[in-house]
Amino acid sequence: MSAQAFGAKMPTHVTLDDVASMAAADENHRYELSPEGVLSIRPPADPEHALLVTRMILWLASHGYEAEQLAADCGIDVGGGRVPDLTVWAKGMPPRRARSSYAGTSGLLLAVEVVSGGSEVTDRIIKKAEYAKAGIPRYWVVERDGGATVHRHILNDVGEYEPDPAGPQPLTWLLTSNPGIE
Repeated sequence: MSAQAFGAKMPTHVTLDDVASMAAADENHRYELSPEGVLSIRPPADPEHALLVTRMILWLASHGYEAEQLAADCGIDVGGGRVPDLTVWAKGMPPRRARSSYAGTSGLLLAVEVVSGGSEVTDRIIKKAEYAKAGIPRYWVVERDGGATVHRHILNDVGEYEPDPAGPQPLTWLLTSNPGIE
């Protein structure tokens, strides 16, 4: 389909239901919608990105997190529809649909984003602010900088993220530690 034909079929105002429909019909792209209604379309994760997420899932599972607590690419409703690379949910509180096919944030303990080319500003700044506003207690950003540096953030009492006091750590260090997600 040409860009012109695709654009001609786009609704004037894109809703979360529209984004869910687009995502369901297209496994070659990731669709997200900001709370302000800005549609983002990105290519799927590359193998390095997918392996980083898989390593984190296996690490969490080895520390007792159950399958219902871990979700890769689970859309969440933060006033718009975002798709963190990895989410960790409270025991007994797996992701549940809120609006459309997107999960609400009840029980969501951690959202993780692995930075890819083109997602730097969205992952480091925009999603950080949206996730904080949605009340997600922890947000981690994994940089693809050779050491896969993990920047961990904790929601403070005024609803903003503060850096973890231990500072950024390489993923190899993180994978040998206790997750400490409650």
